Amino acid sequence: MAKILVVDDEADLEALIRQKFRQKIREQQYEFVFAMNGLKALEQLEEHSDVDMVLSDINMPEMDGLTLLSRLGEQHSLLKSVIVSAYGDMDNIRTAMNRGAFDFVTKPVNFEDLELTMQKTLKHVQQMKETMRAIKENNILRMYVDETVLNFMGGKEFERSLLENETIEATVAFIDICGFTAISEHEKPDTVVKLLNDYFDVMVREIISQKGLVDKFIGDCVMAVFKGEYHLDRAIDACLAIRSKISALPATDGFSPKVSIGINSGEMISGNIGSGTLKRLDYTVIGDTVNTAQRLQSAAGPSQIVIQETCYEKIKQSFQCNRIGEATLKNKSNPVTIYEVLD
Repeated sequence: MAKILVVDDEADLEALIRQKFRQKIREQQYEFVFAMNGLKALEQLEEHSDVDMVLSDINMPEMDGLTLLSRLGEQHSLLKSVIVSAYGDMDNIRTAMNRGAFDFVTKPVNFEDLELTMQKTLKHVQQMKETMRAIKENNILRMYVDETVLNFMGGKEFERSLLENETIEATVAFIDICGFTAISEHEKPDTVVKLLNDYFDVMVREIISQKGLVDKFIGDCVMAVFKGEYHLDRAIDACLAIRSKISALPATDGFSPKVSIGINSGEMISGNIGSGTLKRLDYTVIGDTVNTAQRLQSAAGPSQIVIQETCYEKIKQSFQCNRIGEATLKNKSNPVTIYEVLD
C-alpha cells in the first residue's frame, strides 16, 4: 500500500480526495495523510516515516510549497514530490523542479491525470527502494560502509535507511565442505585458495539460481539466506543441486569434495551488524533460527542435508526425507528431532 502526504490549505480538498480515491482507499492501495501547510507537513513526516510521496500546493500560510520542497531535499531526500497548484506559470514550474519536484499538476485538478502522475511517481519510488535494497545487500557496502560512500549515495537519510533493522521470515542454510582443512595442511596456499574458490563458485551459482543471497563465507562454509515466496523449498532445491554438483567434481590429490548442510526456517532479525569505530558493517541475519541452522550443519555428515521437525512438516509433501532421530544441539536445553533430506 502506498502512503501519500497531501499538503494544501483548501479545507475541502481532503474530502474531495477521499471521495475520488475511495475505491483505492477501500482496497488498501492508497493511504492518505493530510497537512494544511509546509510546517504541518514536516510534523506529519516525523509521525509517518513510511510516506512514499508528497502532493503539495504552492501558496500556503506559514510555509509555502516551494519552501517545503527545499526542506524535503534537506531532511527527506528520498521522498518524491508532485506540485499540485493553480500557479502553473513557467517560473513556478522551473523553481519547483529546481528544488526537487518530481512533476507538476495544475488546478483545477484532472483526477485521471493526477492518478497517472501518482502512479508514475510511485513506480519511481519503488524502483528507488529496490535499488536501495540491492545496495544494502551488496558485498562492497557490507564490508566498507564509510561516511564518504554514504554521503555520495544519498547523505544522512541513506545512512539511516542503511541502518534500519527488521524481523523477517526466511530460510538460512549453512553449507560446509567436509574435511577441507586437511587438504589445506599439505597443499600450497595458491592451490588451496583456487580449489576453495572453485567449490564456492559452484555453490553460489545454485544459490543465485534459486534467488538466494550469499550472506557470508566463513572459512570453508557458505551461509546463504532465502527470502520471499517458498523460501524453504527454494533453499532445499539449491542445496540438493549443490550436493549433487559438488559430489560430481573430480578428486584432487585424493580429496573428493562432499558437503554437509544444515537448513532452518523461521523468524530472524535482518540488519547491519558490526563496528561503527571500524566503519565496517555486515548486512546479515541473526537469531535463534540462524544459530539452529548452524548447529544442524554441525550434526550433518558428508552429503547430508539436515533439517529439524518443524521444517520437515512444511516440506514433507514435496521432498523425500528420512527421520534420523533425536539430537542434542549446542545451547538447546531439549533434544530436537532431525531429518535428512534425500531428494
